[in-house]
Amino acid sequence: MKIPFAIWITGLPASGKSTIRKALVEKLNKAGISVQVLESDELRSIITPKPTYSIEERDNFYNVMAYIGELLVKNGVNVIFDATANKASYRERARKGIKNFIEVYIDCPLFVCIRRDPKGIYKKAMSGGSATVPGLQEKYEETTSPEIVIESDKESPEQGAEKIFQWLAKY
Repeated sequence: MKIPFAIWITGLPASGKSTIRKALVEKLNKAGISVQVLESDELRSIITPKPTYSIEERDNFYNVMAYIGELLVKNGVNVIFDATANKASYRERARKGIKNFIEVYIDCPLFVCIRRDPKGIYKKAMSGGSATVPGLQEKYEETTSPEIVIESDKESPEQGAEKIFQWLAKY
């Protein structure tokens, strides 16, 4: 396992990113590997406390998020990004700046994400309360070459975490 590493867990909102990330953090911690989680909702509350989700704001937010991750990895800290990052360029910016970067795409059909919807974002968007949800009004640009793909409608969070853990062990 190459340490330090950075893992970007990406996918549509409600695809299972955070649930898989939590299972992975638990697995890594049990193995004695510490990580710093950069979770987009938490960071957004600090960087853009009243988010508009405009293109310019998202571009800035994900650049800052990638930069924070880059600094952490350069200083020996393992990082897990838990963020939709709907543009491939956001993830590519992180990949270019971070050594030992791993992209994990959480593949989940939109209808399953809508059914899950733990934060109510799809419901809000479909009732006209939001016009910037990736997968609905905003495009989610799937990655062309993720290191790992997890089909969260077919694999449990624990299976997804194990898949990432096994990849790290071989890496």
